[in-house]
Amino acid sequence: MKKYLAGLSAVALLCCSIASSAFARTEEKLTNIAHRGASAYAPENTMAAFHQALEMNADYIELDVQQSKDGVLVIMHDRTVDRTTNGSGHVRELTYSELQRLDAGSWKDNSFTNEKIPTLSQVLDEFQGKIGILIELKAPELYPGIEKKVAFEINKRKLDHVIIQSFNVSSMKKMHELLPNVPIGILTSSERDTNPNSIQQFADFATYFNPSYDILTPALIHQVHSAGMKISPWSGTKRLPASFLWKTKSDGVITNYPDEVNWVQTSSTIGQQLEKGSARRVITLAVTMWP
Repeated sequence: MKKYLAGLSAVALLCCSIASSAFARTEEKLTNIAHRGASAYAPENTMAAFHQALEMNADYIELDVQQSKDGVLVIMHDRTVDRTTNGSGHVRELTYSELQRLDAGSWKDNSFTNEKIPTLSQVLDEFQGKIGILIELKAPELYPGIEKKVAFEINKRKLDHVIIQSFNVSSMKKMHELLPNVPIGILTSSERDTNPNSIQQFADFATYFNPSYDILTPALIHQVHSAGMKISPWSGTKRLPASFLWKTKSDGVITNYPDEVNWVQTSSTIGQQLEKGSARRVITLAVTMWP
């Protein structure tokens, strides 16, 4: 009995802590964007990772688009296949047939052996209408005309829940001209892009300014919002503190751990109920969650 009461007290304290800190924000939620799919749990940029993100109730899957030697739009982050497949060489120097022969899964875990490098068409056909899709053009300067090809794939399917982003500003200006109704995002890891003049220039054609978490500050979030854009930071493979992003009013988060973002937002409901005085109900809920 004493052990049970001690556990109950701990839960109550946890709930009070939640209510008074990370979850004072109640009017909206973080957009949960699965970075290269749920890449903490499945091999990045594969159908397995995208399906895992869907199962984890992410709002969007994020993926990287490059082009094979024979012009097929394929999903791959690195410029070479060396890190995430059993092959070697630059993506743009390998044909689609050569890319399809590679194992893109076993580097993560043997259970993903023979997972393939998907094409953009395959991903769009599989996930349109099921989850939002955030397309990053990876090094578009290496692939002249890739913007038109991506625009064609989107227009062909009349996609709506889609965003396009890149580090390449010129490429994103082209995408905005080709798809004026599709939200555009600017990626950066440089503080040089965070000055007021640059932010305002991006706002002329972009909807999102998505910086590395390393340069994120509350002041930058305010600055981006003042320019009329939204902000969704990313961190590569590191976990992002979703509670901080919630408190500082980021619009979204690009994360390898979409399940953790959902935990934060589920817990926010507990905080909101406590603020409304429903402590007994919340503690009862928390006890049912106690292992």
